[in-house]
Amino acid sequence: MTAEVPLDLKRQVVVEREHFQHLFTVLQSKGYQVVGPTIRDYAIVYDTLTCVDDLPAGYTDEQDGGSYRLKKRDDQALFGYAVGPQAWKRLLHPPVIRLWQARRKEHGFEMVPENAEPPKLAFLGVRSCELHAIAIQDKVFLREGYSDPTYASRRENVCIIAVNCGQAGGTCFCTSMHTGPKADAGFDLALTEVLDARHHYFVVEVGSELGAELVQELPSREAGKEEIDLAGRIVANTAEHMGRSMDTTNIKDLLYRNLDHPRWDEVANRCLTCGNCTMVCPTCFCTTVEDVTDLTGESAERWRKWDSCFTMDFSYIAGGSIRNSSKSRYRQWMTHKLASWIDQFGTSGCVGCGRCITWCPVGIDITEEVRAIRETDSPAGRKEK
Repeated sequence: MTAEVPLDLKRQVVVEREHFQHLFTVLQSKGYQVVGPTIRDYAIVYDTLTCVDDLPAGYTDEQDGGSYRLKKRDDQALFGYAVGPQAWKRLLHPPVIRLWQARRKEHGFEMVPENAEPPKLAFLGVRSCELHAIAIQDKVFLREGYSDPTYASRRENVCIIAVNCGQAGGTCFCTSMHTGPKADAGFDLALTEVLDARHHYFVVEVGSELGAELVQELPSREAGKEEIDLAGRIVANTAEHMGRSMDTTNIKDLLYRNLDHPRWDEVANRCLTCGNCTMVCPTCFCTTVEDVTDLTGESAERWRKWDSCFTMDFSYIAGGSIRNSSKSRYRQWMTHKLASWIDQFGTSGCVGCGRCITWCPVGIDITEEVRAIRETDSPAGRKEK
């Protein structure tokens, strides 16, 4: 018999738009630094927020292969966009971090530990696909016996305020990956924004004890059946209007048996191997390590930095790089993301956010690449059942 869920964790309440600032106030009173969407450099990015006015009210994004543009909406929705170029991983798995430093002493050297206190962060505006991405990185970095201390310390200090998607982006395909658009787990609170010409409010679902505590301090009222149903219809409508789709049926075997497919040559002719797709991806986690010293030789440091499987150095071993062609590097990325990741971690490495499509300078579309391989899959290459 399963344990009963505490009553507070089943609650759905309504918070009016005019009271949304109270969420900031409550989070800040509990010591959280609020991080969420704001406009900078003509894009919606994640940054520190101090108040509701920092949110991208009245803006949306238009996305397609190799194209991203901000556009004014006809209303003042606070979360009326899809996803921008940044993923939450940069706050849990920092792009650059010092692992240790050492200083020369008279008789040897001493290690200087890294004791920086991780920030206490509240992620505001996390989409369902991004919740799944965080869960995937949890599997990578919090495995028993292989836990990453930097990730673990940052992860345990995070409060997550999710937002159910009220519109799909032009490159979104989360429904294909079963990762959205509705947040189903991994959040403290989940918001659905509802607005029309007369009314603007949020249906707030409690997902944890922390979320229940936050709701108790917010001006709110219990959500009625009509309001809950309307929130559900908004998300269902989003699911029906995805900008992209991907058939994932037996996708691991499909890619494994097509490692020599001619499509890899075609995509290689377009790929710049710039690594944009890996930088914006919310699940990619590859890094490199660099050791540096000062000019006097008195101090040495080791730094960990994001890397990409699209760089020549990433697969360098004695004798040279084992993936020295664009074809081999793109094939490695896509096959790892959609196939061998399943063998490693029991899940796909793709959550259908569409960032890799939007931010590819030449508009390479991972859904189109899968479709092209599937449509020309040789029956002779299939294993007999």
